[in-house]
Amino acid sequence: MYITITPQKLGNNYSQSSADFVGYLEKENQDLEQGSMEHFFNQYDDEISANEVVNAIDGNGAKLKKTEPKFYSITVNPSKYELNRLQNNSEDLKRYTRYLMKDYVASFNREINGRPITIDDIKYYAKIEHQRTFKGTDWQIRENQPFATKILQLKTEIRNIKEGRAEGIMKLLQNKIDRLEKEAPHQQDGKRIVQGMPKAGNQSHIHIIVSRKDASNTFSLSPGSKHKASEVEMHGRNVKRGFDRDLFFDRAEKTFDRAFGYQRNFVETYQARKDFIKNPKNYFASLMKLPINERTIAFKVIKESNVPMLPSIPVTQAQLAMKVFNRLRRGVEIAIKSSSIGI
Repeated sequence: MYITITPQKLGNNYSQSSADFVGYLEKENQDLEQGSMEHFFNQYDDEISANEVVNAIDGNGAKLKKTEPKFYSITVNPSKYELNRLQNNSEDLKRYTRYLMKDYVASFNREINGRPITIDDIKYYAKIEHQRTFKGTDWQIRENQPFATKILQLKTEIRNIKEGRAEGIMKLLQNKIDRLEKEAPHQQDGKRIVQGMPKAGNQSHIHIIVSRKDASNTFSLSPGSKHKASEVEMHGRNVKRGFDRDLFFDRAEKTFDRAFGYQRNFVETYQARKDFIKNPKNYFASLMKLPINERTIAFKVIKESNVPMLPSIPVTQAQLAMKVFNRLRRGVEIAIKSSSIGI
C-alpha cells in the first residue's frame, strides 16, 4: 500500500481551483457509457458530478492565501497482492476509502469547539481509477532512456535522408532501430516500455480530494502540518495541533488488513519502507530474521514490486544490508516512498 499526500502547487503559489485536477481525474470516463463510468463519491453519497466537486472544494477555502494549499490530493495505491484480495475492485475500494477517511480524521490532534473532529467535519471527494501509464520518473523509463535516445537519433537520420538533407542507407538504420527496440531492458507485451504506455495488469487505485478547511469552512485542517501531535499555549489556553502521518499510514494498512483478511508481509509494511530509507541496517537485519517461509515471500514481493535485487544474496546480514543498500537506495527511494510529506 503506497499512499501519497500532496498539495496542488503551481510555481510559488497553490492552485486556486480544483477544476484542472478534477478534469484530469475524469479522463478515464471519456468515451465510456454511463453505466461503465466511475463517479466521484464521498462518505455518504455516490455518483457526484465533477461540477459539484469543483464547486464544493473551491467554495470551501475561506481566508486562505495564495501561498496556502486550498486542498490536498491523497492517492492510495494498493499492491497487486492487496488487489487480489478484493472481490469487486470498485465497490471494495469505495468501501475501503470510507474506512480510510475515518483513519485520516483520527490522525489529527485537533478539536473543534472542544470536541475531537469527526468524519462529518471534513469535506472530501474520491474517485476510483483502473488505469496507469508509465511516467518519466518510472525506473523502467529511466533505464530504457539510453536506447530511446539512440532510437530517436536514428529516426532523425532517416528523416534527414528522406528529405534530402543527408545521405545513407535507410534500411540499415531501420535495422539498427529494430535491434535497439528488442535490446531495451524493459519490455511489456513484446514492446519497449515508453512514457505514456498503459501499465499491464490490475492498476486500480484511489484518488481523494480533501479540502484544507473543515466542512464549516471555518477551521484549517492540514495534513501537511509540520507539527506532529502536540499542544501549544495560545491566548492563555492549551491548543491541540498537528497531524500524525505515521499513525495515519499505519492505520491505513491495518484497516485494509481487517477489512479484507489480508496477511501483510514484513516488507509491505509502512514501517519497513520507512526503515529502508532511514535505517537500512535495521531493515535488512529484520528481513533476514524472518522465518524462512516469510523471508521467501518477502524477497518475492520485493522482486515483483520492481525493486532490483542483487544476483546473489550475501551470506551475512551485514553484507546484505550494505551491498543491497548501496546499490538500491538511490533508485528505490522514490518507488517505495509512502508519502510525499515528511518522509
